[in-house]
Amino acid sequence: MQERVHARLRDQYLLKPNKAVIAGVSGGPDSLCLLDILHKSGYKLIVAHLDHGLRSQSTSDARAVRREAEKRSLSFILGESDVASFAADNALSLEEAARIKRYQFLFSHAERLNAQAVAVGHTADDQIETVLMHLLRGSGLSGLKGMSMWALPNPWSEVIPLVRPLLAVWRKDVLAYCKEQNLTPVIDASNLDTTIYRNRLRHELIPTLETYNPAIKEVLYRTTQVLSGDFDVLEGIVDQAWASALLDEGQDYAVLDLAFLRKQPVGMCRNLLRRAIALLRPDLRDIDYDSIERGLDFLAQPSQTNQIDLVAGLRLMAEEDRLWLTTWTADLPSSWPQMTTQGSLKLELPGEVLLKTGWRLRASEVAEIGNLSPAVLANEDPYQAWVDKSKLDCPIVVRTRQPGDRFIPLGLGGHSTKLSEFMINVKMPRRAREAWPLVCAGDDIVWIPGYRLGHPFRITPETREAVYLHLIDTRFE
Repeated sequence: MQERVHARLRDQYLLKPNKAVIAGVSGGPDSLCLLDILHKSGYKLIVAHLDHGLRSQSTSDARAVRREAEKRSLSFILGESDVASFAADNALSLEEAARIKRYQFLFSHAERLNAQAVAVGHTADDQIETVLMHLLRGSGLSGLKGMSMWALPNPWSEVIPLVRPLLAVWRKDVLAYCKEQNLTPVIDASNLDTTIYRNRLRHELIPTLETYNPAIKEVLYRTTQVLSGDFDVLEGIVDQAWASALLDEGQDYAVLDLAFLRKQPVGMCRNLLRRAIALLRPDLRDIDYDSIERGLDFLAQPSQTNQIDLVAGLRLMAEEDRLWLTTWTADLPSSWPQMTTQGSLKLELPGEVLLKTGWRLRASEVAEIGNLSPAVLANEDPYQAWVDKSKLDCPIVVRTRQPGDRFIPLGLGGHSTKLSEFMINVKMPRRAREAWPLVCAGDDIVWIPGYRLGHPFRITPETREAVYLHLIDTRFE
């Protein structure tokens, strides 16, 4: 077993004996077997153990692992974590919370020590149990393919691989190795507790499946190998679609091209949504079917509020041609014209005011109204407008909306509407409304840049002088 594992790490994954490997060691048979094999293979090991604080004997387990490290003259790192509190605070199972804290601990030290890899002791039996867990909870191909022997990138690092050297080794062979090498593993009594989901699979479901097929574990393992290959092929296709779908990303958000998504097959949309979730929640292992389907329903028909709670503290939000996946507290960027302050700015004739996000609003007089062509008067550019100067009996100001604002939009026959209703009807993004610049004369809204001119201020055959208003995105000047 030792030579087979060493050959794979050396020849397939190119681990170097002279560069550090962080070995996650709980003290149980699997991790102790891993420690012994890696040490005898000549790797520069650093033994790391995290005390989860979940069992009364956890302190003695840590001492046992320390002794195993000292016996081999290896460096030892001990960490402690209140996993129970972390699980409660984040609505996680104890097993999932322990997994997340364990990997965070291992990779933080791997990064600090410039290790070439983090190695853990998962076996082929763990692979089968993991796949069954995903199957019973509902999973796509990413869950049914199981764990990877070599994972890079992984949820915890873009540069340090997660290595599972024993993933092709059965637990019975690990126990035999421990016996042959006179290793004394720590015995975790909680592994017999069938109230724990994984233990029920191990001690109840798998033995039952073996009554149908005594080789069920081997069959399932081969299936994971086939599905893993299929997944790699699919990932290549998803990579290409992802490059077209992703418009922007930040620490708390990902922006996808809504029109592009709506042209994709349902299966591709599922994969792209899962990838977006994984981008913001890399530690999240189980993304359930209902969450993805809820996302697909929203993609096809956004809710009235244009946002929904999706999963794990993330929301989906539709804005114009963009689909946002964000945390609820994210400070999202915008490219719209926005006022820098609440209140108003005076707009001189001629003159200009500067807005946020690189926008500038200019005003100039048009003395020869007869030079305005019919095409100009028809005006299909929502970021420019010609206004009858004689209707501007007050100084022009640019301001944000105020309670009670009403607007008489061009094309509504002179009827007014609540400004809030107009903004909803033209599908102005919700978070853009509060600071959207409004060109006003007195209490009247002359123009909502980007959307509509006010009916009373339109150019008519009686107009003798005009004012030209132009909203400019200076990023493209």
